[in-house]
Amino acid sequence: MLYTLSHSPTQCDLSALLRLMVEGDALLLMQDGVLAGLAGSAYLELLFSVPISLYALQDDLEARGLVGCFSHKITIIGYNHFVELTEKHRRQMAW
Repeated sequence: MLYTLSHSPTQCDLSALLRLMVEGDALLLMQDGVLAGLAGSAYLELLFSVPISLYALQDDLEARGLVGCFSHKITIIGYNHFVELTEKHRRQMAW
């Protein structure tokens, strides 16, 4: 399943989202959700505690000036790859 996180991790229950996820799932950080991938944040540790694929939208990182502060362990993608993720993961949940 593809999960998308578009809200700041301070404005949602990220732990609850991660409990829903299983190995093979993917999480795309977008809009204010990219804040969860800031290097050194406690949220980043939560993300890495689950065996999932992690992605972030490059446009949203750039719009917030976060490219240099973002974890290098999360794959940064564009909209074309986002479309590929939606094709690969037929089931999706927005958070």
